[in-house]
Amino acid sequence: MRAPEQTSEDKSAGSSSENPRQETENPQGLTESELKELSELKARDREVRAHEAAHQAVGGQHAGAISYSYERGPDGAQYAVGGEVPIDVSPVAGDPQATIEKMRVVRAAAMAPAQPSSQDRAVAAQAMQTMLQAQVELSSGDNENANIDGGSDEVGQDRNAQDTPSRQATEAYQNVSAMQGYGFDSDSATSIFV
Repeated sequence: MRAPEQTSEDKSAGSSSENPRQETENPQGLTESELKELSELKARDREVRAHEAAHQAVGGQHAGAISYSYERGPDGAQYAVGGEVPIDVSPVAGDPQATIEKMRVVRAAAMAPAQPSSQDRAVAAQAMQTMLQAQVELSSGDNENANIDGGSDEVGQDRNAQDTPSRQATEAYQNVSAMQGYGFDSDSATSIFV
């Protein structure tokens, strides 16, 4: 038995060894570690929601609905810890100009968040490749129309000289697409922002 005049050091040591949780509790009944976890979950939730909302807002009609993955916090509430937005990255059939415009929107949507993920960057690269292919098709179509409307041999020779870079660009695009497993002829028409 201790004397009633014990020192303040003894009192604090005694109370913390009796119930260590008592000192770290708050009115909600959470410990310091639970409060820290809760704070981190809330921050992650805000970050995830802002990230996915940026994709969807910029993607417009080409972006689908946001879906989130959740984690239950120490307070019992659900917090978003991951999310994704599907986006249509398929070219517009038979309309290279519309494809170019669509891919500009897709690329902008992929890069919209403050900190794009590696998946976001991959979608942006895919959109850029599709856009480049559409530009090649558009310029090839312009050359074909000019050949039909044109007439002189000199104009035809100039166009043949221009066809070589166009053909090289198309071949380069096809090679890159084949290496990465997607591209203009890909069966994949939707990518996911994460």
